[in-house]
Amino acid sequence: MRRKSKPPAPLPQRLGVDPVHLRLPVEGPWPTVRAYLADRLPTVAPERIDALLHGREIVGEGGPIGPDEPFRPGAHLWLYRELPDEVPVPFELAVLYRDEHLVVVDKPHFLATTPRGRHVVETALSRLRHSLDLPALSPAHRLDRLTAGLAMFVVRPEERGAYQTLFRDRLVRKEYRAIAPYDPALALPRTVRSHIVKERGVIAAQELDAPPNSESRIELVEHRDGLGHYRLLPFSGRTHQLRLHMSGLGLPILGDPVYPVLLPDPAPDDFRRPLQLLASCVEFSDPLTGRPRRFESCRTLAAWSDPASW
Repeated sequence: MRRKSKPPAPLPQRLGVDPVHLRLPVEGPWPTVRAYLADRLPTVAPERIDALLHGREIVGEGGPIGPDEPFRPGAHLWLYRELPDEVPVPFELAVLYRDEHLVVVDKPHFLATTPRGRHVVETALSRLRHSLDLPALSPAHRLDRLTAGLAMFVVRPEERGAYQTLFRDRLVRKEYRAIAPYDPALALPRTVRSHIVKERGVIAAQELDAPPNSESRIELVEHRDGLGHYRLLPFSGRTHQLRLHMSGLGLPILGDPVYPVLLPDPAPDDFRRPLQLLASCVEFSDPLTGRPRRFESCRTLAAWSDPASW
């Protein structure tokens, strides 16, 4: 039997963040919704659950529910999450392109692409949903929080799969720029291939002695004062791929807090020394119109363009 789709949320987004959706189990021993929430949400204090219920801030398909609401198998609930304290990322999120299908932005360093962990409101997705009044906006791909540059978002949920498939099937030509040490003994350009594994909950990815699942082309654009300006062309999309491949060549990207050595987390308001990696260009054939698309970042890497400030 085909599972019914989730009904639309009766609560609007807050600051571009969706309310939490819960589906009650089809059976269970709980006499009330309150008992279920207290049992299944151990990280939420009982006092918080009571406050939400008394304030009628937990909503079902028929409207707000109260403290004595009976447990109804399979019922849908919505509530607003407690947002973490976030330090505002003090950099502009520039919209480069917008139509009825796509939004393309020039993301600054330190701004996460989508809500995750302690970054919820201070993310590109939440900012765009709120500022552009596009509550259904969704990411076509993911760009690391520490990496600046081009990120694409899809306006209509039914079209998201078409754009995500481009990235999955490697039909998007992506170009990055990076600043790293210059090694005159290292022959470039070259193609690097390795087997990368990233475990959930572990910050650093690893390269294993196994058949390659990642491939990057590394090119030197120019060099001066012991630094190189590099063009990086990833032919696959493994997490931290470019950072690992550069570090493996003995050319760790400036400002990288993970490779080759994992450094302590900086203070949340420390926006100095950004990772000198920029998603500078994307090219593809639009899956809906067939038109060629090319977008270029307007950002520069400070270690090269303004070394004194970096």
